[in-house]
Amino acid sequence: MKLCIPSMGQNGIEETVGQHFGKVPYYALYDTETKEVSVIPNTSEHNGGIGLPPEIMAKEGVDIMLCGGLGSKAVIMFEQSGIDVFIGATGTIQDAINAWESCKLTKATKDNSCSGHDHDHGHVHCH
Repeated sequence: MKLCIPSMGQNGIEETVGQHFGKVPYYALYDTETKEVSVIPNTSEHNGGIGLPPEIMAKEGVDIMLCGGLGSKAVIMFEQSGIDVFIGATGTIQDAINAWESCKLTKATKDNSCSGHDHDHGHVHCH
């Protein structure tokens, strides 16, 4: 499986998770089988490029996106691209991967996204 985590820089596994997934400068890609990490630039229109983050990730073969949080429109776009999103990722890229592997992140749905001010998210854990 291939995970994608928004990243604030190019230091791979030790880098900080970016909290605004669409506007981060980079994305860390993590292969759960080989344990390899690669970093790609965010070339989406949010950063003056073309396309949207879910399109970039679908092209990279991403299965799962780990992030701090995101809006319902983004959740729907990821769902349409066949990418599951887990929210609540903080700390380093390694922290986010560890949290996902230990079922500590919440699967995002359009109902628990950051569209309103009600942050009593439904907790659907595990993968």
